[in-house]
Amino acid sequence: MNVVAALVVAITGLPALCVAAWYARYDDTHARGLALRWALMGLVILCGAVGLYFAGDSKGAATTVALVMVLAVNVLVVSTVLYMRRGRPGP
Repeated sequence: MNVVAALVVAITGLPALCVAAWYARYDDTHARGLALRWALMGLVILCGAVGLYFAGDSKGAATTVALVMVLAVNVLVVSTVLYMRRGRPGP
């Protein structure tokens, strides 16, 4: 069952990597900053999935990994929103 949970978490991180690839195709520095933040979100989720896999049957370790992953993703979401609010640099 632990493998299934880790697999589900890993699959949920893939859309963030797809969004990062979408933004990375633009030649704008603002778009590259957004792509970096989305890629970091996807990477944090994938690392969380690996952590859940290695946590095994330990509920304490699995809870710790999940909380750290959620905290890191939320920090990156706030960073992304603040970066988007700054807007694109003027010409």
